[in-house]
Amino acid sequence: MKPRISMIALAVNDLEKSISFYRDGLGFPKLDSPPTVAFFNLNGTWLGLSQRNDLAADAGVSAEGNGYNGFSMAHNVANEAEVDKTMQEAIDAGASLLKSPQTAHWGGYHGYFKDPDGHLWEVAYNPFAWVGPKD
Repeated sequence: MKPRISMIALAVNDLEKSISFYRDGLGFPKLDSPPTVAFFNLNGTWLGLSQRNDLAADAGVSAEGNGYNGFSMAHNVANEAEVDKTMQEAIDAGASLLKSPQTAHWGGYHGYFKDPDGHLWEVAYNPFAWVGPKD
């Protein structure tokens, strides 16, 4: 198996609300998608949104569950100011602040928010390994 993640699929409770959060609030470019799902281009991978019950049924598992399930996503940025800016954009779009931007124990700078369905996102500046475009 080649090491790569092609798509991150998130189970959501309200597809239209989540589309609005990611497309309108965070500015993720939405791709043409069937009406029951939404796909966003993430510069090398995709984010897919599906109704919680539909995604659970597709995988053959229960749709019930909550809390931290051992999974979060990280969005790395080029500097500390961009962490602050990105976190504020997420809050303005309807995210819930979990951890205000601050110096991380590992030497970077980061904060956490939850999207409208409770999925955890870390926004981070990692001075040791910038993985984004050189702009």
